[in-house]
Amino acid sequence: MAQIHPTALVDPAAELDATVTVGPFTIIGPHVKIGAGTTIGAHCLIEGHTTIGRDNRIFQFTSLGSVNQDKKYAGEPCELIIGDRNTIREYSTYHIGTVQGGGVTRLGNDNWMMAYTHLAHDCVVGDHTIFANNTQLAGHVQVGDWVIFGGFSAVHQFVRVGAHAMTAMCSMVVADVPPFVMAQGHPAQARSMNFEGLRRRGFSPDRITAVKRMHKALYRDDLTLEQAGERIAGLAKDTPDAEQDVRLMLDFLGGVNAHRGIVR
Repeated sequence: MAQIHPTALVDPAAELDATVTVGPFTIIGPHVKIGAGTTIGAHCLIEGHTTIGRDNRIFQFTSLGSVNQDKKYAGEPCELIIGDRNTIREYSTYHIGTVQGGGVTRLGNDNWMMAYTHLAHDCVVGDHTIFANNTQLAGHVQVGDWVIFGGFSAVHQFVRVGAHAMTAMCSMVVADVPPFVMAQGHPAQARSMNFEGLRRRGFSPDRITAVKRMHKALYRDDLTLEQAGERIAGLAKDTPDAEQDVRLMLDFLGGVNAHRGIVR
């Protein structure tokens, strides 16, 4: 049996692995599934069609799987899916999706979610991200792997934030942030590339040089977005080690889900 505090209310239909720990006064609904090794703190609410993977640490006063805040929502059985090894700190609120957005709000693996973070309906967050305190995502936001949000960052609905990007504290993100870009401001603008983060993740000097050249094409040489894309595409020939980085950038710039333009 899972280790459930006697004051917790866990619906008999909920599926909890035998190694799950549930703290006092927590409420878990009938459609919830929680994987091995996950710990749930005190005074949490986990409801809706919510699936939580292995070895997550969910701290007190967290609300997961509640009905979204989209006025079009009409009670459809949409989902919240959380992967493995995430840390979710106090007062975080993650909502289920909507049928208009695919029906699922998703958080990947190995994410570090600080206090008061919010994932609205239909957000999709990758792996290894860091959300500092009070990072707020509106509906339908897409976040790539290794993204870092500074505290009090707010992201407009339908915005995409590419892998390895970073925002500074109090950034208001109303346009897409391409991969590797560091953005700051209200509204956020591109300031540089996340070079130090790439070094820490083991990027070679050649790959970092290629990212610098991407930045120059996008932001320094007064090119149109189409012209910048053509120049970036040529970097794969000059620096074969950076082929995956070039592809990541080109896929983002040509993404079918682009609605907001990019930060400039």
